[in-house]
Amino acid sequence: MSEISTIAVLGAGSYGTALAVLLANNGKNVTLWARKSEQVAQMQNDRANQQYLPEIHFPKNLSVTDNLEQALETVDAILISVPSHAFNNCLKQAKPYLNSDSQLVWASKGLDPETGDLLGNVLEKELGFPVAHAILSGPTFAKEMAKGMPTAITLASKNKKLRKRFAKALHNDRFRVYLSKDVVGVQIGGAVKNVIAIGAGIADGLGFGANARTALITRGLAEMMRLGKALGGKRKTFNGMAGMGDLVLTCTDNQSRNRRFGMALGQGKERAEIEKEIGQVVEGVRNAKEVKMLSERHNVEMPICEAIYQIIYKGVDPKLVAHQLLTRDLKTES
Repeated sequence: MSEISTIAVLGAGSYGTALAVLLANNGKNVTLWARKSEQVAQMQNDRANQQYLPEIHFPKNLSVTDNLEQALETVDAILISVPSHAFNNCLKQAKPYLNSDSQLVWASKGLDPETGDLLGNVLEKELGFPVAHAILSGPTFAKEMAKGMPTAITLASKNKKLRKRFAKALHNDRFRVYLSKDVVGVQIGGAVKNVIAIGAGIADGLGFGANARTALITRGLAEMMRLGKALGGKRKTFNGMAGMGDLVLTCTDNQSRNRRFGMALGQGKERAEIEKEIGQVVEGVRNAKEVKMLSERHNVEMPICEAIYQIIYKGVDPKLVAHQLLTRDLKTES
């Protein structure tokens, strides 16, 4: 089985940049694509992404471009790492340079903003022809990954060849890749954990303490599992890196933008003010609306995710929502 040696990474945010650096440090020839020419020029000059990962120097075998055709020319694989709301547009731009032999992996965590659909379904509908595809997801902060700190992640694909080849391209003695066939479950985990992390942040912002945070994480996992099962995901996926692993990381560490957003909401700040302070996309904000659409479509009860939606989009007082959650009818744990 031939190795993947040339890779295009689409999206030069913190996560896309960290993945590009990781792959380049593994000896792959990597082209990092960004849509803004001024950002590309700055990265070419600095040999670093000063906006998102200022401490990380680019390896020699990592090039940067704003020319998408050039980025996708004769590469072995493509890795999309744009925010989930930009995923469909990125596909539209890339489509003219793709064919049935293309190998496509995405690291975007979330759902389609218009329909709440899984990104894997968006990919299949948008391209209109079959391509080998996979999703990369798990408990990974970009800065730690780029610095080479020990990390583990899940790569899911129904295509055995792509699964093994891309895992080999990523894997090193500090970056461990776990393989899965559960593309649906891994996608659900990556979207729902963002919403629950906002909830965990709200609880801490309200001063509810560790007991409440742990209860919220545990019940949030139950909601993730219910939605995942309804769409055909596997239970073991949600007990692994792309489920529980990513959920715990995002809910408990302040490197998480979703958690920080929630904390500020719990402290009484307004949404626009918080997003300006954070200065990067807070995926969980859109995911709250998307998960609501998806759960309603499949008639899945998700009271915590519903509560987060009510706070963000309806302006409901977080204290009131917390009271409503705590006074729900008694139920068995399942």
